[in-house]
Amino acid sequence: MVGSITGTVTNAHSNSNGNGNGSVQNLNCLEEKLEELRSLLGKSNSDPLKIVSVGAGAWGSVFAALLQDSYGQFREKVQIRIWRRPGRAVDRATAEHLFEVINSREDVLRRLIRRCAYLKYVEARLGDRTLLADEILKDGFCLNMIETPLCPLKVVTNLQEAVWDADIVVNGLPSTETREIFEEISKYWKERITMPVIISLSKGIEAALDPLPHIITPTKMISQATGLPMENILYLGGPNIASEIYNKEYANARICGAEKWRKPLAKFLRQPHFIVWDNSDLITHEVMGGLKNVYAIGAGMVAALTNESATSKSVYFAHCTSEMIFITHLLAEEPEKLAGPLLADTYVTLLKGRNAWYGQMLAKGALSPDMGDSISGKGMIQGVSAVKAFFELLSQSSLNVLHPEENKPVAPVELCPILKTLYKILISREQSSQAILQALRDENLNDPRERIEIAQSHVFYRPSLLGKP
Repeated sequence: MVGSITGTVTNAHSNSNGNGNGSVQNLNCLEEKLEELRSLLGKSNSDPLKIVSVGAGAWGSVFAALLQDSYGQFREKVQIRIWRRPGRAVDRATAEHLFEVINSREDVLRRLIRRCAYLKYVEARLGDRTLLADEILKDGFCLNMIETPLCPLKVVTNLQEAVWDADIVVNGLPSTETREIFEEISKYWKERITMPVIISLSKGIEAALDPLPHIITPTKMISQATGLPMENILYLGGPNIASEIYNKEYANARICGAEKWRKPLAKFLRQPHFIVWDNSDLITHEVMGGLKNVYAIGAGMVAALTNESATSKSVYFAHCTSEMIFITHLLAEEPEKLAGPLLADTYVTLLKGRNAWYGQMLAKGALSPDMGDSISGKGMIQGVSAVKAFFELLSQSSLNVLHPEENKPVAPVELCPILKTLYKILISREQSSQAILQALRDENLNDPRERIEIAQSHVFYRPSLLGKP
């Protein structure tokens, strides 16, 4: 464990606060919010609040950096760290691009020179040394988001050291890695007296087929892996792109879960440019978080294949949102409506993001499904595993529903033609990206309104899909 924490952290915006009344008021407001959360967690004056982000993808890194920018100045009261695996090498092309980014930003260049950290980037540019992902993260560079420098972060590469006494753990891992890492974390929490609070940023699901078909969301994976009650596990999501949030584009999000924690955490996380609301419907928001990535891949394909046709993209939007509504009504009796922030979250993900980008690259032939779903410079494309999980789950005959026109029982996936097509393109690979347009142009495709009306009739609600009796 020796030497596993790297980096000296400062508040990236501390020099811009000034001494004006507005800055003083903002400082006092932040300190009050911090003290309220510390009190709720039972922290003594001499014991700092310990927050750790597990996983250093784009959103996990930005989330940690936002907290560091806001609360890092209160060093005696809060400690903010981020864990990532050690040893990941930065390839030469990325090192060269990173050097260009550094030299295009005077503030970043000055910071690195002041911290005596610039020389290693020069050497990497020349090919004289290899940089490591955890090494550059401490200087504020996320490997999946090189062009958006963050504030310096305190990086921990030893998982036990990072989490064993953490009060708040932020899950910034892909859904495909969440269970494995939290099972390891649970080993370090066996002797804990107090229970930590988890904020999960992960979007995706697992499909479990025995004893009955049901889904397992990342918050449920964490609960199963650690034994923590669901009351202590929350989900945060919203219509946002990580790099744009850090660049202070106005954004909002919802933190969902038990009232005990969601309300104080919403207040703690809220910033002038990043508004956080609280909501009780954990399931709908978390499932929608996984579904939007599924349909974003198709949106990227449609955009690329139609030369960004607004008409084609709107037709796709109508059909994919009706499938999303249908699927959420299978899972919840009264799901949150696909409107407001939920609809905006879907819209921005279909418009821009790594899953939409992946769909575009597939359609253009720049990438192939055979290359896998972990892409250099982008990280994990979570929509791919979610396509497989939702398709397998909704293909089970035990979940059969009555087809509204054919009046015969069919698996729910038969009412989701876009999901079926994405499975054939990405998973079974029996069709090319062009099939997504064929699915939209099917003359027999029902009006999306009909699928929504079926969903809202509640006839297809299947509580067993969430493991309920």
